[in-house]
Amino acid sequence: MQGVARNFFTLAVVYALCGMALGLHMSISQDHSQMPVHAHTMVAGWLMSAVFAFFYHLFPSMSATLLAKVHFWLTAVSGIGLLIGLFLLLGGNEAIEPLVAISSLGFYAAMLLFAFIALPALWRPSRNAG
Repeated sequence: MQGVARNFFTLAVVYALCGMALGLHMSISQDHSQMPVHAHTMVAGWLMSAVFAFFYHLFPSMSATLLAKVHFWLTAVSGIGLLIGLFLLLGGNEAIEPLVAISSLGFYAAMLLFAFIALPALWRPSRNAG
């Protein structure tokens, strides 16, 4: 695994470790108020980043594009902003809500960009098709 695929998978592993650590903390403390952050970390962070990594690994020509790099950085920055902002918001800091909103829009934009990158690659006629 190289390039954008490796970057996404590294990000996925970091998200998984953070999400699991938060889950353990909630379990030990019996305070589950950060459950939405845990769920977002595991699904939006770990799962989506791993899926992106495997897509780019399976389609290396797509991984080499500038759009793939933009996709990685938009996903990484907005995802981290979303999770930190959501953690602080649920902790009672209502002033952080604009960060959560902007990060959410950025994360959605990253998914739209992925659809723009991935769907044409998936539907392109195969050279081996009979």
